[in-house]
Amino acid sequence: MSEKPFAPSCERNRDVILEQLRSVFAARSKVLEIGSGTGQHAVHFAAALPHLSWQCTDRPDMLAGLRMWLDDAALPNTPPPLSLDVAGDWPAVSADALFTANTLHIMAWSEVVRLFAMLPTVLAPSATLAIYGPFNYDGRFTSDSNEAFDRSLREGAPHRGIRDFEAVRALAEGAGFALEKDCAMPANNRLLVFAR
Repeated sequence: MSEKPFAPSCERNRDVILEQLRSVFAARSKVLEIGSGTGQHAVHFAAALPHLSWQCTDRPDMLAGLRMWLDDAALPNTPPPLSLDVAGDWPAVSADALFTANTLHIMAWSEVVRLFAMLPTVLAPSATLAIYGPFNYDGRFTSDSNEAFDRSLREGAPHRGIRDFEAVRALAEGAGFALEKDCAMPANNRLLVFAR
């Protein structure tokens, strides 16, 4: 049997993200997570926030490892993960919150656009959106380490790269969401919180 996948960054950032989600998702009931990856965030957050149903999603090739984390945790508020490629067909799902971490700089920009365009079809009218990751501001990197990270992303795949905060905010506003919080996080990351 293969070992569970493990992302060190999830272990490093999960508690600081959780500290914010406790208030951000306090009045929410179902979270749709886009790009759940290993599932480490999901089991940590779902265990700490039992009032939430935490719906994981990822591309088909990621689901086996994700299921290992969910099965081991055996939490009552993590239903089976759903297959979701943002550029393809989306499952019939409805939620009043959405969380995604370290995904926008991995997707092609066209996929980021598609993600935001689909939000009105899967989220309730009063939904909250929380996005974690690095962002540029006014077209500039916020640190030398983010500039180096962006370079490594683009060398690995030219469609990747750290996204501009202003462009992401414009996409969110186009989907009916207004920025509520822009929280500084460790390692030059941010947590952007939108609501509608």
